[in-house]
Amino acid sequence: MSRNAISAFLCLLLWSLSHNVAADFNSQVRALLGPPVQTEQLRALGPGVMPVMAQIYAVSDEKSRTRIASTFYQLGWPSQEAYQVLMQDIRTSNPQLRLQVQWALGKVSGEDEVVDTLLGIMRNDKSALFRDKAACALAYDQVHLNEEQKAELYSGLIDGLSDPKPQVRKISIQALKIHTGQTKGFSPAASETQRARSVQVWREWLTEYRANL
Repeated sequence: MSRNAISAFLCLLLWSLSHNVAADFNSQVRALLGPPVQTEQLRALGPGVMPVMAQIYAVSDEKSRTRIASTFYQLGWPSQEAYQVLMQDIRTSNPQLRLQVQWALGKVSGEDEVVDTLLGIMRNDKSALFRDKAACALAYDQVHLNEEQKAELYSGLIDGLSDPKPQVRKISIQALKIHTGQTKGFSPAASETQRARSVQVWREWLTEYRANL
């Protein structure tokens, strides 16, 4: 056998082995996604499970996508692939799936679009439930943001303090308090004049916060 033939044979053998290993890994991930999901076994496999889970998510039914979105949340690893497939369901009519997506997005991505989208839901969605849970996601789940992005998040929450909807004002100050431990005397039920004074204090605080970054 010539040297070129041997090299070609070895390359084909290596490709076949690597292909089989990848196929075995994908099958293992699919099995661990259940039901029931075996989260700790997935965690033990490492962040390489995320793009495989995203591929499975993209071709799954809504019940399975809900389960996978919850698993993305629990694992908390950044993944562009997970971010992309989750964003496709951010406006789904399935309420269970949509809530899991809202919560999971910040756990898989620090993209500006995640915060912008959740702020939009918090202020403008027709459903009080989705508005509330978007605020929860903004308060607890944006784990991959840098300091500049956090400042933009705070700015959006401060804008929410001036919203005409009392619920939005309430959940905005709750999220700000969770992030900063402060309310600056803001009360969502106070008079418009009193609220405006507190909002101004918050804006001054944000200016100082950004200056110290």
